[in-house]
Amino acid sequence: MIKLTSAEYQKNYKILLRFSDDSWGVYDFAHYVKAGTSVTAPLADPKFFQRFFIELGALAWPNGFDLSAGSLHKNLDDQGLLHHATAAA
Repeated sequence: MIKLTSAEYQKNYKILLRFSDDSWGVYDFAHYVKAGTSVTAPLADPKFFQRFFIELGALAWPNGFDLSAGSLHKNLDDQGLLHHATAAA
């Protein structure tokens, strides 16, 4: 099971995500912000957005909004944005 191992804010609602399989990618969360649902509307505040944390391997915010590492991993992979660590030569 894929889990998040670290998450680092970049800019403009983008977060660098690192996964337990040593893969990584920068995920753009702007579409969640633009959705403006009751759960995602608070993400529009940049200070609130940056309060994300990892909980049980998933990305979460204080208002209860969370995203599984598996779905983030798959979305990055589907978009061609998932990078894999290369083995040392």
